[in-house]
Formats: sequence, C-alpha cells, structure tokens
Amino acid sequence: MKNAEDILNEKGGEIISVAHDTTIHEALELMIEKKVGAVIVTQEDHIIGIWTSRDLMRNTVSENFNPKTSFIEDYMVMNIFSAPHTDSAFNLMDKFLGLRVNHLLVEKNGEYIGMLSTGDVMKATIQEKTKELDRLNTMVSWEYYEEWKWKPSKKNIR
Repeated sequence: MKNAEDILNEKGGEIISVAHDTTIHEALELMIEKKVGAVIVTQEDHIIGIWTSRDLMRNTVSENFNPKTSFIEDYMVMNIFSAPHTDSAFNLMDKFLGLRVNHLLVEKNGEYIGMLSTGDVMKATIQEKTKELDRLNTMVSWEYYEEWKWKPSKKNIR
C-alpha cells in the first residue's frame, strides 16, 4: 500500500503558497493556474495558515467580502493539519474523514515536504485496489482452473 511520501512523489511535492498580504483574487488566480484547491499562507517563510476553495465558498457570503481588496490573512484558517510521510493511504483517508478536511501537509523529519488532497489519496487508493483486483482475477481465472490437475480418488467416486 502506498504511503503519503509515495503519493507525493507521484504527484509532485511542490507546496503552492502565497504571502499573507496577498489578495484573495491573486490567490485564486494562482490556484487556477496551478490547478489546486488550496494554498498555504506564509509570513517571512513561516507557514501561518491555509486557504481553500471551501473557504472561498464560506467567505463569499460574508459582508464586505471583496476578493480584489480582501487580504488572504483575514480569511485564512490557522489550524493546519499534517500527517507523517509514512502514513498509508488508508490512514490518510481516515484523517481526512475524522478531521473533516480536504488537505493535509505531509511531514518528514520535522519539515513539510508537500501537501495532499482527498483527491490525491482517493486516486492512489483506487489505483492500488485496481491492481489488487487484477491480481485476484488472475488467480481465479478460467486458465487457473483449466490447469488445475486435481484428480478424483476412487474414494470420492461413488
């Protein structure tokens, strides 16, 4: 089973980030360009928050919210969750569901090496299950039974 680091290696581990004084509109442009659903918010190279497409939905109904003039630091979520690089895809899915989040930073040796989304982990899990199903289908194929050399003994014949 793939772990968080394996999934990151396949997808690419780049963490997409913006400075705390970036406008929501600028962050959205970057998210669209990079085809991601979240950006990490930094201040002086330190991670201070995360802002996601889910936050945009919540922020849109706020009074005085204007994406062209609102700064991301005023709307980001400061509680960021992470997972160790050794977590299996199943452990990651459990964290996503339990924490009710769509993005997790991946930590290795005290540093963040990337960020995974629920989609990244779902894709990896489906790929693993497809391989497993193919292996099982091979084991129980007609060829397996045709080559099976079981011969009934005289005791079994009545």
